[in-house]
Amino acid sequence: MNIQHEQSASESTAGPEARLERQAKAAVEVVHCIRVLEEGGSTLVAEALDGREFIEFEHYPRDDVYDPQTHAQYYFHAHTQTRGEWNDYGHFHTFLRPKGIAQEIRPGASPRTPEADAASDPVFHLIAISMNRQGRPVRLFTTNRWVTAETGCAAPDVIAMLDRFSVDLAKPSWPLDRWISAMIMLYREDIERLILERDARIAQWSAAHPDRNVFEDRALEVTSAMAIDLDARLALIRSRLGLED
Repeated sequence: MNIQHEQSASESTAGPEARLERQAKAAVEVVHCIRVLEEGGSTLVAEALDGREFIEFEHYPRDDVYDPQTHAQYYFHAHTQTRGEWNDYGHFHTFLRPKGIAQEIRPGASPRTPEADAASDPVFHLIAISMNRQGRPVRLFTTNRWVTAETGCAAPDVIAMLDRFSVDLAKPSWPLDRWISAMIMLYREDIERLILERDARIAQWSAAHPDRNVFEDRALEVTSAMAIDLDARLALIRSRLGLED
């Protein structure tokens, strides 16, 4: 049984104490997964690469990680280092597929792209997690629709999908699955804000460039972002729980 997927109340409707409790549990999971991997001589990134040569734009693992029970999906990859402030060692993209969605999906502010409409198996992008060379998370960000060829929908629907993201598979890496699932919960409120900022940024860009299809505009790649400090987040949760270091 996938415990995270079976939660009866969504994070967005839970009270402050319930949210803090879930964040605390997610923090424990995040730390545990990193510790187990590093004690075994591995890292989160190494688990994704699984010994393969690290080549820009390739997906790691090759066919992505997809949980047929929850319909959550993710992969790790890297871009060329020509993106200025958005350069990173690599990042995880997280998605949910339609079978994992209970609510009716509302389209985004503009019609879907032809590429997305033609897709036989659409995906909805949730959040991306940038990693450093040491295999630690350093940033969360959202992307414009063309980046992942997703089927776009409005921010409230994407936010509702967050509670359904959970991956729990033995292969290729159970600790990596548990870590990325817990990260969504640990940074849940921040991710919500970034998704809302994504839609605001797209609307602003569209208004400023009315002659372009905003969702296919290569000049707009990252639509919102925030740096993250895992140690600081863990300390904050401990403080909120009244725990001393």
